[in-house]
Amino acid sequence: MTRIILTDIEGTTSSLSFVKDVLFPYARAHLPEFVRAHGDDTEVRRLLADAGAYAGGDLDDEALIERMLAWIDHDQKITPLKALQGLIWEEGYTRGDFQGHVYEDAVERLRRWHEEDIRLAVYSSGSVHAQKLLFGHTAFGDLNPLFDAYFDTRVGGKRDTASYKTIAGELGVEPREILFLSDLRAELDAAAEAGMRTTALDRAAGGEDFGPHPVARDFHEIGL
Repeated sequence: MTRIILTDIEGTTSSLSFVKDVLFPYARAHLPEFVRAHGDDTEVRRLLADAGAYAGGDLDDEALIERMLAWIDHDQKITPLKALQGLIWEEGYTRGDFQGHVYEDAVERLRRWHEEDIRLAVYSSGSVHAQKLLFGHTAFGDLNPLFDAYFDTRVGGKRDTASYKTIAGELGVEPREILFLSDLRAELDAAAEAGMRTTALDRAAGGEDFGPHPVARDFHEIGL
């Protein structure tokens, strides 16, 4: 029995192009001015220190800005960078520069599952803060009340089986009671290896090989 649905964001609940064509370029364009304006804020200073430690060198803020821009250009999944991006996006959402994109079929099904007392959780490489911002600023209103839990790279990489075992433990259920949704086979394989049920989202119907995983074109086709 499915007790919890754990969902990815990019390409699953939300358009991949929104993240790649709106959020990432926005963060890259605004990161230098954000660090210069907020570099003395306690939270930002901590994240900069963590990013500097990850870079492995004694970098000043300007050098660290350049390093982080390079990480963005190479789509590096680095936790303090993701957290900084989340703070930059928060300013963008607050100013109304953009809204979080969520597919209508995903909204409809998430609301129905919530009404049916199926617990909902999110697992994305974007920070938990960024996840909550996206779901909190949509054309359908604030969707955060639908979700019980959020997970990011602090539990591990999305292609690592151990990450999904950790998530199941934190949710307090057996992995087999969780249905994981994603548009990437490597993530689905890792979740299945951990014992979770899986469904691939193939919104583009591009004929990608998802192997043994059930495939749905949208949330209406997902079977529990």
